[in-house]
This record gives sequence, structure tokens and C-alpha cells, in this order.
Amino acid sequence: MNLVRLRLGYVPLTDAAPLIVAHELGFAAEEGLELDLVRVGAWAQSRDLLGAGVIDAAHMLVPMPIAQRLGLGPALPEFDLVMFLSVGGQAVAVSEAIAEKLRNNGFAFDFADAHSAGLALCAATGGRLRVGVPFPFSTQAELVWHWLGASGFADGVEVVTVPPPMMADAMEAGEVDAFCVGEPWASFAVERGIASLLLPGRAIWASPPEKGLVLRKSMAEDQPEVTGRLMRAVWRAGRWLDVAENRGTAAEILSQGAYLNLSSELTERGLTGRMLVSPAGELRVAPDFIAFHSGAATFPWKSLAALIARRIALRHGLPVDPAMRQAMACFRTDLYRQHLRQAGADLPGASAKVEGTLTHPHAVASEHGRMILRPDAFFDGHMFEPPFDR
Repeated sequence: MNLVRLRLGYVPLTDAAPLIVAHELGFAAEEGLELDLVRVGAWAQSRDLLGAGVIDAAHMLVPMPIAQRLGLGPALPEFDLVMFLSVGGQAVAVSEAIAEKLRNNGFAFDFADAHSAGLALCAATGGRLRVGVPFPFSTQAELVWHWLGASGFADGVEVVTVPPPMMADAMEAGEVDAFCVGEPWASFAVERGIASLLLPGRAIWASPPEKGLVLRKSMAEDQPEVTGRLMRAVWRAGRWLDVAENRGTAAEILSQGAYLNLSSELTERGLTGRMLVSPAGELRVAPDFIAFHSGAATFPWKSLAALIARRIALRHGLPVDPAMRQAMACFRTDLYRQHLRQAGADLPGASAKVEGTLTHPHAVASEHGRMILRPDAFFDGHMFEPPFDR
């Protein structure tokens, strides 16, 4: 069989696993695809390569296609997010100088309580902090702004952009005091003795959508057969990844030189949630640290598009309601339903929901009867509902 060749861009992170596993374990080949995985060093590069047609699809930060739709980026063809690739997988880290102040103040580094961690950090830093995030329009930036804003920080926060593999170097050079980044780069900084981990992203927001599979709108609509094949291959790879017994094998695959080029032990931390939070080797277990499939993790809820768009619009002085509508249009729940129904994906009855209401797994109506949604609560009780029909 002649395989259709697709070029997919990815930034070296644990959450690129669905693309890598789809290629390495044959899920793509089963769909008649040959994936040419293109490693890129920064998110702007991935965006620009996709816009120029150098790559056919990209592993991309969920807020990025929203920002593009809102005109907060270069003039490029429109992007569509057709499915999420991962939920969670981020960690907040602080420099060892700040970590020492926190320990001297009695903070226990439980890696779980966002409220206590925020108050302790504000007290230790006097409310002044330089925080690294991988891109201005990123889930990490949304987590940082929400958490610090609810923890007593006012005007003393400076958020700066640092590519994920460079986060440890930036902290070592004194360019940032803290950072929020996807694994394995938080653990990499701990391993180098540069940082201690304060929180997983899921302690701030129980279900933070992290990466999406993003295509040019023209490809998603004009090449439905190929788009469907790619989505099904990636979806099946995510399902394989969420079998606990497969996480060790996944770590070995991801750690290869062509991908993360790190030890499998370091890569495995973020996959298993068994995190070393300090250079001294303190172990903390974060259940469900990252998910690739379970609890409707891959469904691109339009309510999440609206939530993120609202926050971006408020920060940039844009009209909020039009921004939310534009964002919801680029989260393609229609294509998700069309292409993944035949793969056996259970599909929720609605394409939007009230965000932040679920503190525990919750059953909702689906095409197969009932499905379980993952918790999505914010640490401070924040909730969001799109204010118009969706």
C-alpha cells in the first residue's frame, strides 16, 4: 500500500507523545500514513512553518490558534484545532534561592495545594516575581496569571517567554525566578540542581488543556479523508498511552536521541506522576499528572475556546464577545465527531459545558449512553459559562 506522507511539527516535550507513538508503533501506518516528524525549537517557529505550508500539522499550545484568530500574530492562513493531544503535564518550579526561603518559612513542598503555595510564594518574594512561560499564548501563561492573581500578587509579576528546553538555562542565568513548563523540562531543571517543583498544573486547574493537533483550515476542510486518518491515528496512540502499563515503554520511545534525547528515567517522571520535587530527591506522587485520552481528554470543547479567548481579549483590550465567537469557531468539534465516531470514540452530547464545576469524575450523556468526564475545577472555585448559544 502506498502511504500518504505528512510532515508534522513538534516541540520536544512529553506531550508530543501521541504523534511520536503514532509513528513509532504503527498507528499511522494502519491508517495509510507515513509521518515525517519535524522537531522545532520554539512555538513561533512551529506556527510559522504551519502557516507557510512547510508542515501539514502541528503539535501546538492550545491558546495559539485562538490568538491567531484574534489577530495577535503574523498574517497567516487560518488554523483549526481538531482535537486535544493532552491535558495537564505542566509543572511550576522556583529557583533554589526562593525554595530556600520557602523552606525556612516552613513550606512543605507538598506539590498539591495551590492556595497555600501561592500565599507562601507571595510572602517569600514580596509579591515580585519574574516567571518564564513557553509562549505568551500558552496554557502555562493562563495558569500563571490565574494562580498568581488569586494568590495576592498584584503588579509585581513579569511574565517572560522562554523556549521549553531553555527554561533551566534561563533560571540558572538569573533571567527568571520561577517558571511553568511542560515535562520533562521542569524535571530537567531539578536534575541539574537549579530548581524545586512547587505545583503540577493540575493543582491550579484540574483539567488544563495543554496541546492540540492543529492544521490549516484549508487542509482540515479540503482534505477530509487525510485529516480523518491523521486524527484516528493520533487518537489511537493517545488511547494506548493512557494504559498505565504502557507508560514505561512510552518513556523509552520518547527518550531517544531523535526526540527528547534524555534518559528514560527522567522522561518517565512526567508520564507516571512520580516527581522528584527537589535536587535532594524528595518524591511526590501526582496522580493523573498527564492524560492523553481518558475522561474525554481529546475532545476540543468550545467552552474552553471561549474561556481562553475571553482571558486573552481582556489582557489585550479586545472586544470580548466577538473574540469568544471567533475562538469557538476554530475548535472543530464537528470534525472530531465526523472523523472519530468511526474509530469508536465516545462523543459527548454537547460541544460546550460550564467550565470549572467538576471536582470529581462525572457521568454525562453521550452517543454510547453515558461517558465519564474528568474533573475540571479551579483551585479557587472559578467557573465559566459562555454567555451565548454554542
